[in-house]
Amino acid sequence: MNQVWFITGSAGGIGAGIARAALAAGDLVVATDIDEERLAAVYSENVEHVLTVALDIRDPLQAASAVAAALARFGRIDVLVNNAGYGQFGPFEEIEAEAIERQFATNVFGTFNVTRAVLPAMRKRRAGHVINMSSNGGFKGVAGASMYSSSKFAIEGFSESLAQEIAGFGIQLTIVEPGAFRTDFLDSRMLKLGSGSIADYADFRTRAAAVFEARNHQQAGDPDKLGEALVLLARERVPPLRFVAGADALTVVDNKLAFVAAEVNQWRHLSQSTDFQ
Repeated sequence: MNQVWFITGSAGGIGAGIARAALAAGDLVVATDIDEERLAAVYSENVEHVLTVALDIRDPLQAASAVAAALARFGRIDVLVNNAGYGQFGPFEEIEAEAIERQFATNVFGTFNVTRAVLPAMRKRRAGHVINMSSNGGFKGVAGASMYSSSKFAIEGFSESLAQEIAGFGIQLTIVEPGAFRTDFLDSRMLKLGSGSIADYADFRTRAAAVFEARNHQQAGDPDKLGEALVLLARERVPPLRFVAGADALTVVDNKLAFVAAEVNQWRHLSQSTDFQ
């Protein structure tokens, strides 16, 4: 049976790659994005299989309305992909409080809003698959990305806990941790930097800017191939809780797992000493 996908942030990048893969597999797609005009243009030639809905995921009422429109059109939602988000970069001390709040309002609370809107329909059917897009930076902290990483770490903790809460209703959950994928993530339209300017961080800012410029649209990851991988996972009877996407991401995960294991073992005796004897 064809699946119905509800994908946030699907006017471009990874979200559009997932939508293209789902459509190529014969599935139906509810494509949502805050940029209504861009969204409509991307899917203008596939209106029979796609419902486009303007959605600012920061607004819980919009999330509920978008889900209602999806259910009215297709009758169900089989796969929810929480993809919408952006990166807030720069040293923590240079990022104003309002920018931090906006980062969490989108990446974290926006994901909460859409998930809360979709779960009742999945619970009613006792079926569904939630796919939460995290990041390589949600598994290992990255200097200069403390706010982005912390928002994705929050998604990881939320997802691991939620997976246990909804498993009894036949709903599965997968956390996706992409490495660097060739999207507009590092474009000025998407990339946000702190407005502060502290002299001690000047050299760091210069190096970071050079990295962003060199990597922009040169990333190894292919959004269409990631979409194809997620379509395969959505058809698995027992999909993974965590899916690492990209060779670069695998290297980061392998290195961190080895580091954590070694550090835990180094201090194991002291850890055990904190219990009552």
